[in-house]
Parts: sequence; C-alpha cells; structure tokens
Amino acid sequence: MKKTFILLLVVSCCIAAQEGRAQDFGLSFSYFIPKNGYFSTPISPFSLRGVGVDINKFIALETGASLYRMSGLNVKDLPFESDGPIGGPSFTIFVPAELVFQLKGKQVEFDIKGGGFFFYGFAQKLNYGNLDRALQTYTTWDVVNASYAFKNNPGFGYHVGAELTIPLLKQVNLSLETNYLVGQSNMPLTGGYSGGDLSGTNQKVEANFSDAKLDFTGLEFSIGVFMSTGGGPKSKSKSRRR
Repeated sequence: MKKTFILLLVVSCCIAAQEGRAQDFGLSFSYFIPKNGYFSTPISPFSLRGVGVDINKFIALETGASLYRMSGLNVKDLPFESDGPIGGPSFTIFVPAELVFQLKGKQVEFDIKGGGFFFYGFAQKLNYGNLDRALQTYTTWDVVNASYAFKNNPGFGYHVGAELTIPLLKQVNLSLETNYLVGQSNMPLTGGYSGGDLSGTNQKVEANFSDAKLDFTGLEFSIGVFMSTGGGPKSKSKSRRR
C-alpha cells in the first residue's frame, strides 16, 4: 500500500510538471518549524512545489517535492519527555499531494489546501546531547550516556493550509503560503544507557523503545514570486521552484 501511494505521488508529480512547465514559473523560499524541533530549510535547487492542474474553475490538484535539511525533529512515544529534539540532523524528502479550493478575484486569489504527504529521512542521526539529558531526568542519575541503533522508515501524514496570491507587476505575482503538517514515521530505538550517581557505582541498562516515532508535525511557510503567462493572478497550471 505504501509503495503504491509513493508511486502515485511520483507519477502525479511528473504529469503535473509536464502540464505546468509552459504556464507559470517562479522562485520561492520556504521554511519548516517543527513541533519541539529546530528551524529547518529546504536545499535549493532540489525543491519544486505548487505543480498542479485545474479540475475546474474552483478546484485544482497540486503536488511537488522538496529536499529538506532537517536540523532536528522530535521523537515521541517514549516513556520520558525531552526539552529538545532527540532526532538529529537529516536530509528529508517531502512529497505532498493536495486538493486546492481556489477563490479567485480579478486581482487576488485565496486558496484553501488540504491533503496527505509522504516523507523519508536519510543520513538520520540522534541528538545524544538531548537524549542523555532526558534520560538523566528520567533516571534521576547524575550522569547518563546512551547508545542506540535505529531503523528509519517512510512516514506519512496530512496537512492543511492556505495561500494568498497578489499581483506585484503585470504578470508578476507574490505568493504567501502557510501549511500545518501532522505526520510521523516509526523509528524504534534499540540499545541502552549507562551511568549513575557521582557518589555511587555506575550501572548499565538495556532498554529498547520499540514504539518510538519520528514526529513530523509543524508549520511550513513560504514566500515567493512567479511569472504568469495566463490571465488573472494564476493561470491554469503552475510550478514554483524553492
């Protein structure tokens, strides 16, 4: 099921890209603020978003892909909480598929968006500084050193958002977009930790966290400028490189 979903997203992106290439094009900058994580940015030019086609005057389909350099994401469903993200730096592929309701005026367009997304992180690391401090609070030990292995898995989620498009010059438009994302991927941690009190003996504990999940929840926002070859604030198809 997951492989089928991924394949459909890729095919949709390719088809929409062919449709949109001859219409609108532009450049935008996007940022991702994860819940309990660190501020992250996409890696240019490996990002193409807002690729879509109109179904009718009011409804459109959009897709695309972004390669994010994640600074740190939260890991949830652990028996303890952390003040900072336990998921460390990674490169993450993000592919949305969304239904867009378009409210078009003579000069301004306001879009309401919603749909699902796929993501997959590679070169994933753990933030052992935050993990050790969380375990230190959990165990009430003075010193903790963790050592864990993990398997990174594809993740899925849903998102909702809105985009406002206003004209700057003739056939030049400004786009302001915000999306709220809720997603996760399984990230079981296998290993343990050692440590103890400064006045006592050290201990070594084996503790696997099989229910751990990488939390892809947060706010994505972007600002961009693009050229339109059609009428109105947007033509029938569009694509924006970020």
